Amino acid sequence: MSQSLLKRQHELARAEKQLELLNRKDSLPHFQEKLLDSGIVEFRTHSLEVMQINVGKMCNQVCKHCHVDAGPDRKEIMTKEIMNLCLASIKASSIKTVDLTGGAPEMNPDFRWFVEELYKLDVHIIVRCNLTIIKANKKYNDLPDFFKKHKVEVVSSLPHYSSMRTNAQRGNGVFEDSIEALKLLNQVGYGLQNDLILNLVYNPTGSFLPGDQTDLEKEFKNQLLSKFGIHFNHLFAITNLPVSRFLDYLVQNEKYEDYLQSLVDAFNPDAATGVMCKNMVSVSWDGYLYDCDFNQMLEMKINGNSHISEFSQEFHENRNIKVAKHCFGCTAGSGSSCGGTVTK
Repeated sequence: MSQSLLKRQHELARAEKQLELLNRKDSLPHFQEKLLDSGIVEFRTHSLEVMQINVGKMCNQVCKHCHVDAGPDRKEIMTKEIMNLCLASIKASSIKTVDLTGGAPEMNPDFRWFVEELYKLDVHIIVRCNLTIIKANKKYNDLPDFFKKHKVEVVSSLPHYSSMRTNAQRGNGVFEDSIEALKLLNQVGYGLQNDLILNLVYNPTGSFLPGDQTDLEKEFKNQLLSKFGIHFNHLFAITNLPVSRFLDYLVQNEKYEDYLQSLVDAFNPDAATGVMCKNMVSVSWDGYLYDCDFNQMLEMKINGNSHISEFSQEFHENRNIKVAKHCFGCTAGSGSSCGGTVTK
């Protein structure tokens, strides 16, 4: 049996075990119970505006908090065939935004072709760039110019404006390479020109909720500008969801119940009405469809119409959303989504 098949079998077994834990009957309420207690009887999509596409799990980094479990050893890569199915689905739908993620999405050999084809469709393109990929190899050095040419919105994770805290979460030297990449993006106009959007993502370095997004954004802007001369548009504060590597960390350090309880205690029904799964569909590297990227990592495929080859606009505008206890992460406090908080 090949190593890639063994890895896949291990991943499926792990996802099944994690989902079993998140659905286990214990002192913590199920997410569905909390919704009902708040008067939310149905949890369904209301529109389809965003398609988030994971083009592969290969990455040049191995981050401790990564919910995708990405790394250099991952071989799962979206094929051009699946990409063409995505393009056809976008053409036949009301999707306005395409959000490309990974791994490091740029490591997919057809990444640039895919961005060029999406650009022709006149949709808003987001690329979740880990920044260090720009410095990883000469063939990626021109990414800032490529992004600029196709008016790509760049969204990049930067756990902190200090070297120690960022490198502790993402690996030695990551902070320094990230700062250099941000400078290169600024040089071509990102964070400075109105049509070249550069957003950063902050997530806590431990088992606690993020602080106020507005305050964090001011702090990051002041520190990055004064220390490094770096400009960016917005900071997204995202809660660490108990999925994949972070869930393993919580269990191994006996912090699972305490962390989940903190999420339950911070449940906000207003956030529950505005979470990202309400208007998006998530596509895995092999074309299967999910309510969100986190459900994708737990192998929680949507019910029916579950592959991009079966895509239907009507179906995805009014479908039941699959939930488990990890959903408390998106509905705690001001809420959390791929675009940061969801309530004022």
